[in-house]
Amino acid sequence: MSEISQATPVPLIMGPTGAGKTDLALRLAARYPIEIVSVDSALVYRGMDIGTGKPSREELERFPHHLVDILDPSQPYSAGQFVRDALHAIGDIRKRGKLPVLVGGTMLYFRALRRGLAEMPQADPVVRQEIDGAAARLGWPAMHAQLAAIDPLTAQRIQPNDGQRIQRALEVHRLTGRTLSELHAQTRPADPAMKFVAFAWAPSDRDRLYRAIERRFQNMMQAGLLDEVRRLQQRGDLHSELPAIRSVGYRQLWEHLCGNEALTASVQRAIFATRHLARRQLIWLRAETDMQWCDALDSTAAGPIENAVATFVRDRV
Repeated sequence: MSEISQATPVPLIMGPTGAGKTDLALRLAARYPIEIVSVDSALVYRGMDIGTGKPSREELERFPHHLVDILDPSQPYSAGQFVRDALHAIGDIRKRGKLPVLVGGTMLYFRALRRGLAEMPQADPVVRQEIDGAAARLGWPAMHAQLAAIDPLTAQRIQPNDGQRIQRALEVHRLTGRTLSELHAQTRPADPAMKFVAFAWAPSDRDRLYRAIERRFQNMMQAGLLDEVRRLQQRGDLHSELPAIRSVGYRQLWEHLCGNEALTASVQRAIFATRHLARRQLIWLRAETDMQWCDALDSTAAGPIENAVATFVRDRV
């Protein structure tokens, strides 16, 4: 089998949670000689299957996936690690004569791959304590307003109650005197020679997306999501501040299992948080350039993506 040329562009399918990216990717894999590289900060974790919408074991065996089930939930994972892992996977897939297709919704990972990573300062416990103290007095929305005055571009992508991201953006500014948006603007692509063709797979009707998210989460609950979170909690070595457990859905059900709120309240908070995640993902997408938008609600929307994949496969040398 001839190899995929190093000059062959790599398709990227980017979109909000609940938009049907996984189903689209599996349909492509059934028709073309591709391998899927997951771009998802939660799918990397073993034992987190239902709440992440992970493809079934049969689907993973039938259609090769990369960067799925590569870490224990106790381990952190960063954008830098993703870039290294993704570039390695892309190279391996090409050597096998297949086309790598990157699919997911972790927009920071996509941006790091396409644009590069900024040099960021290490976390400073003293500065973080100062920011947390101010947030305890004023509230995170007030801290978000401070961030908006300093760095409106970054603040636009962060929700007013997202303490973790607000804290980091303010910390970076205090440590460097520069904003996150300034630092990101100076980055270079991880591999300048690599070409990407990016598609935004997103429904044109946000209300329909939100309804789909609610149905999807209710289906996850019926499939045993609460038991999945309970098994993670019963391990005894995981806690609520780990990135894996902070994933939407897991965080809220973890709080219920800790006895902090009723199940119905946790479920509603999880649905609300998932909607907010989708909104943030759409904001990230609108800020991206060199991208073709595909309406996930249009029955013909997959056409441009299929044409690109078919062309790249046909042009193998």
